[in-house]
Amino acid sequence: MRRTHRERGFTLIELLVVILIISVLAALVAPNVFRHVGASREAAVRSQFELFGAALDAYRLDNDSYPSTEQGLEALRLAPTGDPLPRDWQGPYLNKEVPLDPWGHAYVYRSPGADPLHEYEISSLGRDGKEGGTGEDADLQSWH
Repeated sequence: MRRTHRERGFTLIELLVVILIISVLAALVAPNVFRHVGASREAAVRSQFELFGAALDAYRLDNDSYPSTEQGLEALRLAPTGDPLPRDWQGPYLNKEVPLDPWGHAYVYRSPGADPLHEYEISSLGRDGKEGGTGEDADLQSWH
């Protein structure tokens, strides 16, 4: 049985039209999708700040103080060995390892905070991993 020319497949014009339609759709949809990626990462950081805050408050209830800057957030997973030694470490206060921020950088923890109103401060340095910046490179702090 012999196939006719029309049954062999798509014409070049038909393929070009399909590619054009896909390109137009991608050009319209992609900016909307990527615009929300930064906002979702910021929301993930804010959520992580809340979890750290709850764990740090539980640590403080047991030990009368927050972990020092040197002890860091790791004191929520493993009993710290450096000064000040915890009075009654009941941890781990986090069920999993201390995560990286959504850009793959470690969170910055300070206790006491640079501002006397904050007993501790947690920061994410944003996409660039450096202090300062704007947009997705901007720093996010637990107290804002």
